[in-house]
Amino acid sequence: MSLKIGNTELPGICILAPMAGVSDLPFRLLCREQGADLVCMEMVSAKAIAYHNRNTEKLMQIDPGEHPVSLQLFGSDPELMAEIAKEIEERPFDILDINMGCPVPKIVGNGEGSALMRDPALVERIVSSVSRAVKKPVTVKIRKGFDDDHVNAVEIARIAEASGAAAIAVHGRTREQYYSGTADWEIIRQVKEAVSIPVIGNGDVDSPQKAKAMLEETGCDGVMIGRAARGNPWIFRQIKEYLENGRLTDPPSLAEIHEMMLRHARMQVEYKGDYTGIREMRKHISWYTAGLPHSARLRARINSVESLKEMEELLQYLTTGGH
Repeated sequence: MSLKIGNTELPGICILAPMAGVSDLPFRLLCREQGADLVCMEMVSAKAIAYHNRNTEKLMQIDPGEHPVSLQLFGSDPELMAEIAKEIEERPFDILDINMGCPVPKIVGNGEGSALMRDPALVERIVSSVSRAVKKPVTVKIRKGFDDDHVNAVEIARIAEASGAAAIAVHGRTREQYYSGTADWEIIRQVKEAVSIPVIGNGDVDSPQKAKAMLEETGCDGVMIGRAARGNPWIFRQIKEYLENGRLTDPPSLAEIHEMMLRHARMQVEYKGDYTGIREMRKHISWYTAGLPHSARLRARINSVESLKEMEELLQYLTTGGH
């Protein structure tokens, strides 16, 4: 199973979703290593790039080991979006994605992210402008609609395709739902039937069986995994094994989880420095250890950890039975 997006050939159909504060460079590398066929970066603001924001520059760093990789841009000004897309095109990403799905109030309040789904004419101008400005494939990530009274994913997908998008990712929830309730896979099927470009399904895929069910129920071309990959980069390997060979692999052992957490922590510190790296690693440790023995005690203590050495000692504590 492979997937072609514009001129970019993916080795398979399992994709790491873009997640603010999660899909940074260290995490993307680990997911890629565990079988993700495309990794998506944290969203970056077109305005922030225009203002040469230092933090944004850091967000756009790419490692040669993570290809293929998608850079996700957000904004609401078609001219600025096109200008920035052109300016950054020489950077080593493979696909440029436009965010039309972010539900965060601050983003929506600025008329960006999922707010764009309320303005189909603006969607057309943004996708057309960006597609014309760059040679790399342009994709769009949308939701089912803004709310239950405005379910327009099919209309937006058709506009995106007509405006030059090479693929579209659909999260089966409205903006009003955020991440609650159940994702509507039926809307993904409707989008797939309405357009001829690849459609990537997103929402509630948290196991190999769910990935297979989504593919079968919607006919989508690729599966995007977001929250289920947090603390679980192995999910990509597990899904691929199941789709290709029908085998359900064992979950990672405690030793594998321990090793992954250590590697992740060291990569975070190397990439972001001790102070930021350790603080950002705390939430990852909570995700990695959810449901494990002694994990409640570990999580209670993780927030006071200040250095890599302390974190390594605390993780050792976890694997020796909490003594």
